[in-house]
Amino acid sequence: MGMSRRIRFVPERSLVEITCRTMQGRFLLRPSRRLKRRIIGVLSRAQELYEVEIHAFTYLSNHCHLLITVDDAEQMARFMNYVQSNVAREAGRLAQWREKFWGRRYQAILVTEEESAQLSRMDYVLAQGCKEGLVAKPQDWPGAQSTHALLHDKDEIEGEWVNRTAQYQAQQRGADASVERFVERRVVKLTPLPCMVAWRPEDRLEWFRERVGHIAETQRRRGERPLGREGIMKQDRHGRPSTSARSPAPLVHAATRRSARQFHEAYKRFVAVYREACGKLPEFGPVGFPQRCFPPALPFVVT
Repeated sequence: MGMSRRIRFVPERSLVEITCRTMQGRFLLRPSRRLKRRIIGVLSRAQELYEVEIHAFTYLSNHCHLLITVDDAEQMARFMNYVQSNVAREAGRLAQWREKFWGRRYQAILVTEEESAQLSRMDYVLAQGCKEGLVAKPQDWPGAQSTHALLHDKDEIEGEWVNRTAQYQAQQRGADASVERFVERRVVKLTPLPCMVAWRPEDRLEWFRERVGHIAETQRRRGERPLGREGIMKQDRHGRPSTSARSPAPLVHAATRRSARQFHEAYKRFVAVYREACGKLPEFGPVGFPQRCFPPALPFVVT
C-alpha cells in the first residue's frame, strides 16, 4: 500500500478482532488478582462511554485479544484509545514500568458476517493461553478473560475501576487520596456474537463447552506439561520470550475465498477514493473523502 499502516476501513456495524502486543513482548500484563480486576474495570468503563459490544476477550502476559462489534472506525478508535491508555497506566503502575507500554497501535481485523468465520475467531480467542502451552484448559488462565463466564452462561464479568481523576483532585486538595477510596465496582457486559444472537441459550452454552473441551484435549495430546499458574505468576514482568512467533495480519477473516475477495475489492475502492481526496487536500479541503474514515489530521468523516 505504500504506507506504514493500513487505512482504517470499518463498514457500518462490523465485527472486529483486536490484537495488541506489549513493548518488545515483555510480560507487563503478567496476571495478578488486582490487575485482572483493573483490566475488566477499564473495559467496563470504556464500554459504558462508547457503547461497544464486547463478545470475548483474553489478556495474556504480553498481548491481548478482543472480539467486539462497533458502529464505525471512530467508535472503535475512541474505545481502544481509552482501553489501551488506561490498561497501560494500571499495568505500568504494578510493573513499575514508565516507558512506552504497547509496541505499536492495535491491529484491527474485520470478520465477515459468515457464521463459520465468526465462530472460528471466537474459537481462536478461547484457545489463548492453552495453545501457547501455558495452561491445561482455557478457563484456567488466571488473568482477565471471558472464557469462564461464557462456559457458565454469564453475561457479566465483575471488575473494579479506579477513578484516577477524583484521586488526583483529592491529592491537590491535600485530602486522603488512598486508592481504596476511589475504587468502583464495574461489570463488563458480554453480548453474543452476531451469528449467535438467534441461537437458543442452551445451544450457545453447548457450543462453548464443546469447543473448550476440544481445545483442552488438543493440548493434552501434545504431551507437554503446561507452565501452569505457579509458573505464570513467577514470570518477571520486565522479562520477555526468547522467541516470538509473528506473521502478517490478514486484511479480513473470511470463511470463503469469494467473501474475502469481495471485501478486498471494497477495500481497494475505499483506498482509491481516500487517496484521490488526499491529493486534493491543499485545494479543496476535506471534501471528497469516503464515509467513515480518518482523513489526515482532520476529523472523522461521517457523511
